[in-house]
Amino acid sequence: MEVTLPLAQMSTAEKLRVMETLWTDLSRNEEKFESPAWHEDVLRERDKNFQSGKEKPINWETAKASLRKLRP
Repeated sequence: MEVTLPLAQMSTAEKLRVMETLWTDLSRNEEKFESPAWHEDVLRERDKNFQSGKEKPINWETAKASLRKLRP
């Protein structure tokens, strides 16, 4: 089944509502989904780096600003 949304005509708020609806639906059956093996490896590595002081947590606003700077 293919679903096509008029993304170019949708506002950001409408797109977010669609995403939230999809996430809510997917979350109802989260036990059916398995994280890929690489995800556990990444989390372990990040925890190791955090525990050793190589990585420090930052607040969400700082993280968003940093990510926005990476956009082309």
